[in-house]
Amino acid sequence: MYLQFVLWDLKRSSVTVDDLRGYLRDYAVDAYSKLAGMRLKMWFGDERRQVWGAVYLWDGAAHMDGPARVTRAIELIGYPPTSVSVFPLEAIAEGVSAHPDLTALGRAFAPIPSAGT
Repeated sequence: MYLQFVLWDLKRSSVTVDDLRGYLRDYAVDAYSKLAGMRLKMWFGDERRQVWGAVYLWDGAAHMDGPARVTRAIELIGYPPTSVSVFPLEAIAEGVSAHPDLTALGRAFAPIPSAGT
């Protein structure tokens, strides 16, 4: 198994972290959930530092071309990732979580506050 880290510095892009959360809700989470050989993908973002990225857990190196078939991030952001790194996995420990199902967790799926709050 392999870990892959993908990072964008959004300072040159007109797209914001909030815009990319919409991309997760409307397209990416569902599209990536269907990729063969991808065990897990977690996206992260930081509005203050204008950073966006993802961490993948792959069954094997042969599957790592999967994102090229489904991504729209490069098109939305306007340029390829700032940094991409791949590492062989050394070990995994899965703890006891309050969230037994990881589907649709995270700030992209948090309730959007109404204008009056």
